Amino acid sequence: MPTIPRPEDDLRQLDAELAGIDHLDVPVTPAPSGLARVWAQLWPKLTAIALFFVIWQVVVWTHWRPEYILPGPRKTFSALGDAIRAGTLPRAVGVTMRRAALGYALAVVIGSVLGLAVARNRILRSAIASMITGLQTMPSIAWFPLAIVLFGLTEGAMMFVVILGAAPAIANGVISGVDHIPPLLLRAGRVLGARGLAAYRHVILPAALPGFVAGLKQGWAFAWRSLMAGELIVIIAKRPSLGQQLEFTRGNQDYPGLVATMLVILVIGIVIDSVLFGRIERVIRGRWGLVDGA
Repeated sequence: MPTIPRPEDDLRQLDAELAGIDHLDVPVTPAPSGLARVWAQLWPKLTAIALFFVIWQVVVWTHWRPEYILPGPRKTFSALGDAIRAGTLPRAVGVTMRRAALGYALAVVIGSVLGLAVARNRILRSAIASMITGLQTMPSIAWFPLAIVLFGLTEGAMMFVVILGAAPAIANGVISGVDHIPPLLLRAGRVLGARGLAAYRHVILPAALPGFVAGLKQGWAFAWRSLMAGELIVIIAKRPSLGQQLEFTRGNQDYPGLVATMLVILVIGIVIDSVLFGRIERVIRGRWGLVDGA
């Protein structure tokens, strides 16, 4: 005679199965607080900065060069404070940053348009792709004799060199981004009706965005270097700049002021890279699923 299952047996079996499923649960680590995330990003930078100053001070203590030529951190920060209180350094930073913003913005427009035109046109690519790379490899300083002949000792000479330094890098970033778009994605866009400008807006530009941002970052580095070289060579009256400040302190043998100005140039480059481009890269990587959330 078959055994009739009792409700109690069914309940015990169900409890056993649910208990087994519960053991498969993976404990979820609570998300770190905002302060913890900020500290996780901040402490490596602070450690690197502290190590930099320690090495700098140790080099000064070795007397490799006299301290009036290679000043230590204390004298350098004292000179930095004097320049800030006198107002010369803030004015120089303002002039330089306005030049950098204008030159870089023009380079972004020119480089982006040129890169998109070359990336999707075989004839243009065959004609000028190598020339763009050649322009990118040209040292910025090599353009200044021509720039001074064309524009004289004016703002135009510096803008000319900044644009020539940054635009090819941005154009190559666009070309690289477009080249690395999966062909399947382009075919899918055409099937869905994305052609002409619609293809650029909805398929090509979003897919090429990581490469484009990498080109923007490299273009900024070239623009900043070109501008610093230009300000050392092209001295414009009543337009104080960081490059002019470098030359002024060197000529007056104000070596603490010279090193202080170099620190300001370095800090500006680091801040723009970390705050602006670093944030853009993190957002794009997160949106494209390139960040491991584990």
